[in-house]
Amino acid sequence: MSAKTLMVQGTASNVGKSILVAALCRIMRQDGWDVAPFKAQNMSLNSFVTRDGGEMGRAQVVQAEAACIEPTVDMNPILLKPEADNRSQVVVRGKALKTQSAREYYSLKKHLWGVVTESLDRLLSGYELVIIEGAGSPAEINLRDKDIVNMEVALYARSPVLLVTDIDRGGAFASLVGTLELLQPAERSLVKAMVMNKFRGDVSLLTPGLKWLEEKTGIPVAGVVPYYHDIRIAEEDSVPLEWKTRPNRTESSLLDIAVILLPHMSNFDDFDPLEQEHEVRLRYVRSRNDLGNPDLIILPGTKSTVADLAYLKQTGIAGDVVTFASKGVPVIGICGGYQMLGEFILDPNHIESSETKVAGLGLLPVTTSFLPVKSTHQVKGYVQGSSGLLREACGLAFTGYEIHMGQTAVENTAAPLVIEERSRTICRDVDGCTNADGEVLGTYVHGIFHNQDLRRAILRQIADKKGVRLNLAGDVRSKEEEYDKLAYWVRNNLDMALINRIVGGRSL
Repeated sequence: MSAKTLMVQGTASNVGKSILVAALCRIMRQDGWDVAPFKAQNMSLNSFVTRDGGEMGRAQVVQAEAACIEPTVDMNPILLKPEADNRSQVVVRGKALKTQSAREYYSLKKHLWGVVTESLDRLLSGYELVIIEGAGSPAEINLRDKDIVNMEVALYARSPVLLVTDIDRGGAFASLVGTLELLQPAERSLVKAMVMNKFRGDVSLLTPGLKWLEEKTGIPVAGVVPYYHDIRIAEEDSVPLEWKTRPNRTESSLLDIAVILLPHMSNFDDFDPLEQEHEVRLRYVRSRNDLGNPDLIILPGTKSTVADLAYLKQTGIAGDVVTFASKGVPVIGICGGYQMLGEFILDPNHIESSETKVAGLGLLPVTTSFLPVKSTHQVKGYVQGSSGLLREACGLAFTGYEIHMGQTAVENTAAPLVIEERSRTICRDVDGCTNADGEVLGTYVHGIFHNQDLRRAILRQIADKKGVRLNLAGDVRSKEEEYDKLAYWVRNNLDMALINRIVGGRSL
């Protein structure tokens, strides 16, 4: 192990560890470090496929992008994808291993610890600096002997730790002091600084409390990072959707798009680019009462297609989607959402559920069969569909990725998308399906809306059908701009000289 390390741990889940690591990756990159992120174990439905077909948590992809490097599964060697009935699919080094309960998973610690250390060692030998992210809190004493992601990693790497808390939640001082009190002496000795995150208000009012905190713990406060509103960075999990259920635009927006918020919704950052289009009102809808009169309905990806389809039927949302489609309202299904739009879902081997055959919404002439092998690929291709939603998109190129365990058979209809490259292999495959008039579209390609020309062609077609004209001038802000904004925000609110001393790096 030759690289220097810095670990970011939190007093709880969702205190902002992932975003802070992304910011530090960009800051250190700007300061000349060859830096990489690492998180031993992630639990998230928001995943990504690497160039060589490995599946990993989206947060470490964001952090790698911020560090200006290619993401690899070593940056997130273990990914847990929650499913229905209190179980998770265990993805190890990019490949699905098995589905297990929490108790069964913890029995794998000895094997998985070797996976963690091997991946971390490869990063430590290949980069100057590795910024490590913890998970949840290191003070969960009931799980201490099962730890492979927090202090066990810090001790293995002999890494200094920044302890972060979310002051917006309240109880930040108690959270920091309480966490430190529950750590073992060797663990506490690694905590070199504390960070107050997501602060709103006058920071000078915190000064007496910060002074007390430093005197009480003997550990310096590295800074207070204010809450931000206008920096768009893909989030790790679905917690941000709690506030996204509030629409991002007013009633005066020209287009109203409703994304059905499924219980096991995955890859929710598929729709982030739609939020950045100023004339689009994007809503995440939980109930049929909130559906309103959308111009487009989207069924997103899901880790549990059958369970979430049952949820749609039980709540009445399924019937509403079918009714809207019969009236000509466009519907798009992505991955699991695409599977739901078909005639049937077959699961004879009970890969996903106890059901053998489930009726879909019947909006597309397709049938999906679940298989034990997961397909994970980056893809490139072009649009060959030329009707309905894709009337203006024919011939446009796209990139994206696939993550699915089913194969979908299409009945007597031309596929709307052509895949020309899959996992760096040249091919000529087809993807997806549309109904007769092209107003219902299904595809396995995640990230389809991240292709600006294709996204805007679809939006213009919906607007033309509605009889309004969109002004889609100018590009949305690039990822690079967002990472630079984040780095500027964090750099100016942390004591980077202190952090650099903690790392043992270059003088600033």
